[in-house]
Amino acid sequence: QNKRLMATNIDYTVGLNEEQVAFQQVATDFSRKEILPHAHKWDQQKIFPSDVLQEAASLGFGGVYVKDDVGGSGLGRKDAAIIFEALARGCVSTTAYLTIHNMCCWMIDEFGTEEQRKQWLPELCSMEKFASYCLTEPGSGSDASSLQTKAELRGDMYYLTGEKAFISGGGRSDVYLIMARTGGSGPKGISCFIVPKESEGISYGSQLDKLGWNSQPTAPVILENCKVPKENMLGMVGMGFKIAMQGLDGGRINIGT
Repeated sequence: QNKRLMATNIDYTVGLNEEQVAFQQVATDFSRKEILPHAHKWDQQKIFPSDVLQEAASLGFGGVYVKDDVGGSGLGRKDAAIIFEALARGCVSTTAYLTIHNMCCWMIDEFGTEEQRKQWLPELCSMEKFASYCLTEPGSGSDASSLQTKAELRGDMYYLTGEKAFISGGGRSDVYLIMARTGGSGPKGISCFIVPKESEGISYGSQLDKLGWNSQPTAPVILENCKVPKENMLGMVGMGFKIAMQGLDGGRINIGT
């Protein structure tokens, strides 16, 4: 039955090299055997399939375009699109979360210090820990540069206050990449922070009631003087919006597949 559901007359290997055909086949087989048979149950019962995602990570799908020195697969954007397209044929919702997780991993890999890369990425690439991207707010959706979440430096700690909306993995992920305002209005006043789930001052709203898309939890992330060490800033002060947008540039390719 699963083979029939994934049957198609389209030749997905056209234009791919030998290596790309090989990992496309790995992703297709995994999707057919480990994702598709369970997708309906996951959606109906609102199950986040962490064990299956970790199995996917064991195949190299947790950090597809992260450098291999920290556990990534070191592949390119086209390679990632091939993999996510194959996985999404089993469950779009689960694969969509996986693409967000990969986006967060890339942001740390691309803009993080060596210490940050070594601290966070091995467990993220193995999906021992899960990541979420936090940009959207109740009052700033498409105009993301008008976000209101504030980050105030006091000594060696930043204190974040605000709310993020519609966060995939909200309440379940272990690491949150949070964009917050450290300066004046506009994009140049925004910085990015790596915030662990257990940080003091962070909490999570109720899970959203969605029509489908239920294998990934979605909830507000609430920050009330959330304490974040200043060494958890990703990139430099004022780079947060640039980092967020570059992450989305790749994320849109993933979602588009």
